[in-house]
Amino acid sequence: MFIAADTTATTVLVAPINKEDRVLELERQLAEQAKRIGRLEFMLLQTPMTAVTLSEPAPKATSSSAMPSAKNMVSTLAESKPRFVEGLTAGGDIRLRQEFNFSDTDAVDRSRNALRARLRATYSLIPGLTIGAQLSTGDPGDPNSTDVTLGNFVDDFNVSLDQVWLRYQMGGLTLHGGKFALIFQRTDMVWDGDFVPQGVGVTYTSKFIGGTSVEARAAYVIIEESLGGRGSAMLGGQLSASVPLAAAWRFGLSGGYYDYSLNSIATADSGDFRSNLVSSGSYLSDFRLVDGIATLAYTGLGDRWPIILSGEYVRNLGAAVSADSGVYVELAAGRATRPGDWRVSYAYSEVGVDAVFAAFSHDNLAISTNYQLHSLGVTFALAKYLMLDTTFVHYRPLDADYAGTNAATDWLDRIRLNLTVNF
Repeated sequence: MFIAADTTATTVLVAPINKEDRVLELERQLAEQAKRIGRLEFMLLQTPMTAVTLSEPAPKATSSSAMPSAKNMVSTLAESKPRFVEGLTAGGDIRLRQEFNFSDTDAVDRSRNALRARLRATYSLIPGLTIGAQLSTGDPGDPNSTDVTLGNFVDDFNVSLDQVWLRYQMGGLTLHGGKFALIFQRTDMVWDGDFVPQGVGVTYTSKFIGGTSVEARAAYVIIEESLGGRGSAMLGGQLSASVPLAAAWRFGLSGGYYDYSLNSIATADSGDFRSNLVSSGSYLSDFRLVDGIATLAYTGLGDRWPIILSGEYVRNLGAAVSADSGVYVELAAGRATRPGDWRVSYAYSEVGVDAVFAAFSHDNLAISTNYQLHSLGVTFALAKYLMLDTTFVHYRPLDADYAGTNAATDWLDRIRLNLTVNF
């Protein structure tokens, strides 16, 4: 879209008879000029990609009037080019949730409405160097949830700086620093989808002829800083490979090790300990997790209906009890990326009470460890950027000895309906 100059002919003045008529004629010309400028400004507003920047000098007046001529102003605007903040990208998402919870004797049936909103931006400073940040709703003291339960007499939401990071990429090597998105391949059994580590990380990717790719990842995650001694942190790494087996088949394998050093937990609360075993205000077990993930993908039914079988096994080598391992298996079919797409999935999982570090594992259940579950999910892409999904989870305590306040043999049910808008 362009702005054309106003070509209205300028009225030629005949020598006025007296001074009063001359003043009236000048006022009329100024009024006409103001109208033309007003039309130009309106046209400018209809063209948001064209603007005069603050750094450019104002157009000079070309007559005895203090106002610039309409013709010169149009020329300046037409010559100015569209200006963007180069290297800046922004986006986010809003999710509305309706949740239903049922059980026989374990808890009162209830439902709740929840909302999550996130706004993120990245900016490329120089080639290879990017900074980013994300604002999110949710309790700043909860590391694995950004949802807000609606209620509390319509109080305003907490909003916090969920991410802020630096990233430098050079070829296949990428360095991360700050509070950044998790870099490890994951399922919710070990790492919740909302968990955002803080510290430093590195990834290295190498691709080979034939479609095979190998990726190495490592991270040092700061958990708690202690002024009086050693703090708490996690040092972990993961090695992954993806290999094409035959036409339409692909196999992936990841192996990881995550070593927690929990010397200081002064700021930990019940929401951090969750269902891990605690003794005298400290964790009963150490956490040295060995984790493996395998995937088998088939795309012979077309891009719209990929079939993926995945499995994960985790064991805590530092557990003080025998309930030290967990297993997760999922079968999924379909994609949910374009309007009209469907995706369906079924998952089964068993997790021991100290198999994972509960503070950072999923919050999809009322029980964070020591559970057995069946899960069924359906996702439908309503329109571009608009997603509807539902998840049904049927679960109960795995070991009666660690059931705590939960009824050892009672199955609980949770249904979640999500409407998500991405922008």
